[in-house]
Amino acid sequence: MPTYEYKCVSCGHQFEKFQNMSDRPLTACPQCGGKVQRLIGAGGAVIFKGKGFYATDYAKKEQPTTRCGRSRTCCGRDTPCDSPSCDD
Repeated sequence: MPTYEYKCVSCGHQFEKFQNMSDRPLTACPQCGGKVQRLIGAGGAVIFKGKGFYATDYAKKEQPTTRCGRSRTCCGRDTPCDSPSCDD
């Protein structure tokens, strides 16, 4: 449910109201009873609840490849060497 901002036209009182999107906008100021105007807010951020939601959760894992196309280097290092391609 979003929070809407209102401003009274008569007294200038500004306030926020937590409402459903389907609720009708407020029309009366809680302080003086005057007419209120709904303001355009910056909006809220998306809130993720629960476990997970990391960029790495669904990312495709790519295996490092060497110059010769093998998934591991000849010397067994995790990163490709700067040496010429492996012998078959």
